[in-house]
Amino acid sequence: MIANTSSIARASGAESEAAKISPQAEKEISTSAGNQQWTDVLRDGTHVIVRAIHPEDGELERAFIQKLSPESRHFRFLGSINQVSDDLLHKLTDVDFRRDFAFIALVHRDGEKQEIGVSRFSMSVDGTSCECAVAVADDWQKKGLGTLLMRHLITVARERGVHTMISMDAADNTAMQDLASFLGFHRKADPDDSTQVIHTLEL
Repeated sequence: MIANTSSIARASGAESEAAKISPQAEKEISTSAGNQQWTDVLRDGTHVIVRAIHPEDGELERAFIQKLSPESRHFRFLGSINQVSDDLLHKLTDVDFRRDFAFIALVHRDGEKQEIGVSRFSMSVDGTSCECAVAVADDWQKKGLGTLLMRHLITVARERGVHTMISMDAADNTAMQDLASFLGFHRKADPDDSTQVIHTLEL
């Protein structure tokens, strides 16, 4: 989950036979989801704003990614990334809240707003499962932020009727192993890639 937030693939699934909601209803769902916001307190007493990510957060997201250590960046994207392109930023911040979701955590430092964490999920075609991910800035790790972001994400997934959350992570990402275990995820080796593991949470 401290991984692959750039391109969370949609899990495969049969097309749902449920009746389609109207375009107006879809718009209302998207608008409501995009307005969610909380003020939470970390273990060290720091107050953080957690809200849905917006397209105008592109530069905040760019700065967040660029400041990640090489290891954290590798865990996040399950590979190396040197440049944060405008296309990548668009994919990360222009979220279709009817099917996907993304939260960012913000603080104010030196008169500026800073992104210090992000969590997101992408739902399968049939809406029964989603692939999720979380990343926290190096200086803000071990303060409970990853847990906080994931709990908000889990709540939204349950509200959406998702049955299973899935996270693909690097096998040597011990921080993710600890977080996933704490949240109740089950871990197994990825049969297709020995360098990765699959974490699964039944909701």
